[in-house]
Amino acid sequence: MATNDDAAVVQHTRKEFPAPPSLESLNERLQSLSIDDPLPVYTDSNPTLNPVDIYRCYIAHHLAPITGVDISLVYPALEWTQTLDKGDLIVAAPRLRIKGRKPDELAKEWAEKFPENPYTERPRADGTFMRFYFKNGVLNNLVLSSILKRKENYGPINTGKGKRVIVEFSSPNIAKPFHAGHLRSTIIGGFLANLHESCGWDTIRMNYLGDWGKQFGILGVGFKRFGSEEELVKDPIHHLFNVYVKINQIISEEKAEEKEKADAAGEKQAYNGPTDDEAREFFARMEAGDTDAVALWKRFRELSIEKYKDTYSRLNISYDVYSGESQVSKEAMDTVTRLMTEKGVSEESEGAVIVNFVKHGAKNLGKAIVKKKDGTSLYLTRDIGAAMERYEKYKFDKMIYVVACQQNLHLQQLFKILGMLDFEWASKCQHVNFGMVLGMSTRKGEVVFLDDILQEAKERMHEVMKKNEDKYAQVEDPEFISDTVGRTGVMIQDMSGKRINNYKFEMDRMTSFEGDTGPYLQYAHTRLCSIMRKANVPLDKIENADLTLLTEPHATNLVRCLAQYPDVLQQTLKTLEPTTVVTYLFKMTHLLSSSYTVLHVLSSEENVMHTRLALYESARIVLNNGMKLLGLTPVERM
Repeated sequence: MATNDDAAVVQHTRKEFPAPPSLESLNERLQSLSIDDPLPVYTDSNPTLNPVDIYRCYIAHHLAPITGVDISLVYPALEWTQTLDKGDLIVAAPRLRIKGRKPDELAKEWAEKFPENPYTERPRADGTFMRFYFKNGVLNNLVLSSILKRKENYGPINTGKGKRVIVEFSSPNIAKPFHAGHLRSTIIGGFLANLHESCGWDTIRMNYLGDWGKQFGILGVGFKRFGSEEELVKDPIHHLFNVYVKINQIISEEKAEEKEKADAAGEKQAYNGPTDDEAREFFARMEAGDTDAVALWKRFRELSIEKYKDTYSRLNISYDVYSGESQVSKEAMDTVTRLMTEKGVSEESEGAVIVNFVKHGAKNLGKAIVKKKDGTSLYLTRDIGAAMERYEKYKFDKMIYVVACQQNLHLQQLFKILGMLDFEWASKCQHVNFGMVLGMSTRKGEVVFLDDILQEAKERMHEVMKKNEDKYAQVEDPEFISDTVGRTGVMIQDMSGKRINNYKFEMDRMTSFEGDTGPYLQYAHTRLCSIMRKANVPLDKIENADLTLLTEPHATNLVRCLAQYPDVLQQTLKTLEPTTVVTYLFKMTHLLSSSYTVLHVLSSEENVMHTRLALYESARIVLNNGMKLLGLTPVERM
């Protein structure tokens, strides 16, 4: 972990994508299933990593000549379905762009012409759709053997090979509250970084701290009056916040007094009091590089980062770099100012420098100040400089800003200016926005720090666990379990709906085992672990089980669902919606739950037991993989 961009460039190492199985080994497996013809592989497919792509390749290869449409149109038209009753893959006839024929007639004709084969049942024509259902014998073998062999590597496809992404997320302001927006940015950003990294992207996790500005002048003055060296070292974030609140109170009181004086004299207020002056002077010393002022600021920053690291680790989040506003160089800011002037992007207006987006064809973006009358640059200018320096240092292929929707206008203005400055990488910047958390409070009152949320979730979860005395007595480490399951509840509630939607912060709901909650996912994982423990069968017997014995509809549907996981991840890379993965995991665990009463393990014959254990172990692997991708820690007992 680096505390500045220069160090991050030197220290960063790319996580290598695990070597995929060979096409030869896949064809050998197909031969063992009495499929002698080698699989015809489409250029953009990944059949050795994604079992469903095996079917796409086969279907596209045969459907192209039947339809008379090039395979480059047929292959991407084969889409996965949201519910298994609608098939495993579908083709909408209009997607193939054949003119002069009714789509429903085409679908029926193509379904009748599609050959008998070992992969799929005869396709069904349903209106304008062709629906393909996979034959369970081949599917069971291809899917479960792939999961059991690849284990934690099952799911991701190396679509990010040779590409680098920066994910900027969380980005709290030092000495200020860690509000709901930071919570959502932390959870969503952590997931997006995991997703890209798992799919082969060289991923830079960046925390862009609010670590510069007049508030540090206020904090410097406040620390002189109210600071405690002991408290600073012990808990820097809380202590600096308390100092900031106290000194701000004094500034507010002095400002109010000065306003009364100005009002009494019939004058416009021009002075905010001595403490405000002192704070301005302290920050001016920082900007001028005063040794003592900068040294104190550095201590605040470094101690805060150490504390942040502890808190983020509870969410399984680490950063490659703690960057920040302070890291943007004066040279970059000067370059921004010069380029905006030279390219006619900015203009003077009443002593200030602005960008009038209306003149540049973007009426909806209005106007933005980039330099105040007194010559100080604003947040937007600093963000332009930061983006410039990041590209120079990291040469990213994509940069994602995970920031609340309240900042939509700011990010749109930023991206527009980058485009007007003719940076060819401007189009590689992306804003992933999200809605608000409503009513985020704990028993102690309004939430100020992330630690408060996690502690409250842990305590509530502990209370829920204690209600079942028998189970609670069997838990080896109730502190760890309540902490892990509690934060799972917080994170799953945040990721259950679409990002842009607001949601109500409900601690009782998020710590419940009823419904689609974080604790329910953890329960599903522990139940699978329990089945494996009680069966106590060596893993090699499970991995070599006779998968032709899985004939029950419950087993077939579960395998069909497990096959979809790689597609789910690829779809999520397009939408950048955590709920895509969360919804899939709940769908899969619901299928699991309904299977237990049908697919018994301990009471079944040995060979059937091994087969069903192969199914349940595969489900556990996929659930474990999905939970870790979301930033969760799956527990084995609770």
